Amino acid sequence: MHITMEMNNEHPKEQLPFTLRRFHISEDYGFLLPDPLKELPPFYSPWMEIAHKLPQLIENHQLRSHVNKMPLLSSQYLQGHKELYLAHVVLSYITMGYVWQEGEKGTIKVLPRNLAIPFGEISRVLGLPPILVHADFVLVNWKKKNPYGPLEFENLEPIICLPGGASLRGFILVTFLVEKAAAPGIKAVAQVVNSILQLDNRLLEKALQEVASSLRDMTRVLKKMHDCVDPAIFYGVIRLFLSGWRDNPALPEGLIYEGVCDKPLVYSGGSAAQSTTLHTFDELLGIQHCRESTAFLHQMREYMPPHHRAFIKEIQSVPPLRSHILSSRNEGLCSAYNMCVSALSDLRTYHIAMVAKYIIAAARNAKTKPSEPTSSISPPSFLEERGTGGSEVLSFLKSVRDTTKEAMLTF
Repeated sequence: MHITMEMNNEHPKEQLPFTLRRFHISEDYGFLLPDPLKELPPFYSPWMEIAHKLPQLIENHQLRSHVNKMPLLSSQYLQGHKELYLAHVVLSYITMGYVWQEGEKGTIKVLPRNLAIPFGEISRVLGLPPILVHADFVLVNWKKKNPYGPLEFENLEPIICLPGGASLRGFILVTFLVEKAAAPGIKAVAQVVNSILQLDNRLLEKALQEVASSLRDMTRVLKKMHDCVDPAIFYGVIRLFLSGWRDNPALPEGLIYEGVCDKPLVYSGGSAAQSTTLHTFDELLGIQHCRESTAFLHQMREYMPPHHRAFIKEIQSVPPLRSHILSSRNEGLCSAYNMCVSALSDLRTYHIAMVAKYIIAAARNAKTKPSEPTSSISPPSFLEERGTGGSEVLSFLKSVRDTTKEAMLTF
């Protein structure tokens, strides 16, 4: 199953209307996959049986032995993008559990061929790396408990889990709801682009107000994290299983994917920086981050589904919003644009506060007040002040927040 895009490289005046559908993006769900599959065909039951028991197998130090006995299954019987995405979720979660089952001191250097080969095949078809990415963790890893019930926290469940219990569930689902809150803003992005192409400033101002409203909703939903995720469990258990093998002292050479490549491969771990949502708003608003931050963010785009990357590139190809507003000298447009910048800056400021609580303060507490162990695995030392994507997390987030603030327009 190959996902292809119809890209239009003609002059902007001749462009087709900018639609989300061209990029397989939902007006109602944004970058989330609507109604993902919950089970693979029976042929793949050996994968599903392990995936559904991952937390227990990892906690009991039994996952590696189960995976080692797993048959080598061909990926050729997977049909359609939903089966492929679920298979990627399942194998990425099993991979993270396999690598980190014994913590940072007990890592393995080789992913066995019965896991590595199908994972590599599926990743190539989807255009994703063979590691757990944001799409696996959140975008396609959700289901309703009651299929006819509302899309609310109490009625949602991850399809596949790792250790971390209720906090892991809370972390996945609050992040899911933040992505859902972004959907009206993503829909409005298409309206912004079309308004610029059609030189319709009235429609443009309305669409920008929608973007700002969506960004404010994202911040409001993010605040639910405090009620749903225990900092000690997030820091001491969950983050390890999101860690990759790029610039990681626990796996300094990377990881050998047996039967795929003779040399170790290096990949960053799952990270919020892999979410297409904030990249989209940055590109739309023309926000210029510093060179180091830009390089890291562009590296994270390689961990997004290809059609999401194509969406960002298409935004880059249209007449710049900032230039349009500056040349229009329209105060209403300037005010609406600045509302978007302010709301995005506020979201990033709140994200900094979350990191201070869930990483910086949690690391300090783990050292000074050792409590009852939340897991048989110790918190990894290599993650004390780093994000799972590999960034020096606090300085990176402050930098992108500050450059966001600097984008405010004045006439």
